[in-house]
Amino acid sequence: MTDIPKSSGERFIERIMGELDPSSERFQVLETAKRFKSSWVELGDKLLAVNSGNLYREWGYGSFEDYCTKEIRIKKETAQKLTLAYRFMEKNEPELMARREEPRPFPDYRSIDLLRQAREEKGFSDEEYADLRKSVVEQERSHPTVLKQFKEVAKTREEPVSDPSVPLKAALGAARRLDTALRGMEELPGDYREMVERLIATLEGELDGMQVVVEHR
Repeated sequence: MTDIPKSSGERFIERIMGELDPSSERFQVLETAKRFKSSWVELGDKLLAVNSGNLYREWGYGSFEDYCTKEIRIKKETAQKLTLAYRFMEKNEPELMARREEPRPFPDYRSIDLLRQAREEKGFSDEEYADLRKSVVEQERSHPTVLKQFKEVAKTREEPVSDPSVPLKAALGAARRLDTALRGMEELPGDYREMVERLIATLEGELDGMQVVVEHR
């Protein structure tokens, strides 16, 4: 059997790993990054810990983005999608998370991020979301197929709608992305992080209350 040539990114990561204690957190994150394509859930989990604990500073990086691009060798946008997708899975797909150690293929993180956007930002109806989720989780459709389905529904959502939850979901999604971005900043004036967290909690409460009203009509 012919060995698959290693990419320059893999070789770079292995060089750093060779200088680290295998039991260290930094080594563990790098080892997970090497398995990224088959283990994105684990990498999303570890990147959240690195970002929340500001571990990248201990490793000589000024920001979370620098750490991701220079050491893990993934783009800032990819890191954001990974962490947001992981958070979404924790909250909304506990059964799917429980099977992540199984040998069967796990949904593409980009498709999971589309599920997140459908639920949190684009105002998909429950039926539209269920159809998209079926394509991602049950039918295991390819990402291009899921993306096409997502765009078709999202396009209709760009038209004027009477559903008041649509702009609220969009605001909540933007607030969550801002919270993720702020976690990667070294210093913040005042209590900006706390303000964003309170905003997210308020928006979530408003959305939950709106959904309760709709269900009881």
